[in-house]
Amino acid sequence: QVRLVESGGGLVQPGGSLRLSCAASGFTFSDYIMRWVRLAPGKGLEWVSVINRSADIIRYGTSVKGRFTNSSDNAKNSLYLQMDNLKPEDSAVYYCATVGMGAWGPGTQVTVSA
Repeated sequence: QVRLVESGGGLVQPGGSLRLSCAASGFTFSDYIMRWVRLAPGKGLEWVSVINRSADIIRYGTSVKGRFTNSSDNAKNSLYLQMDNLKPEDSAVYYCATVGMGAWGPGTQVTVSA
């Protein structure tokens, strides 16, 4: 059974940091390009970052570039998103997903507020 589970969300003050994790199971993690997307209330789905199978090609959305770092560990079947200098506009539910196959996790809530 294909499964993705995000963790690490929470409440943080502006300027703070969080590290999200995504645990994958039920498929060969290293076969897939992985991405992070987010959904904020009243906004559409926003692409955050994508990472290729060997983790040597990583791209970021304009709004997070320079503040977020996407990484993966194929040995642990895991994806990570280090989020630094968080802003209130980063508040959203964050999802990890495969590119192709259509697998998504349930999401983890990130709230940035003083």
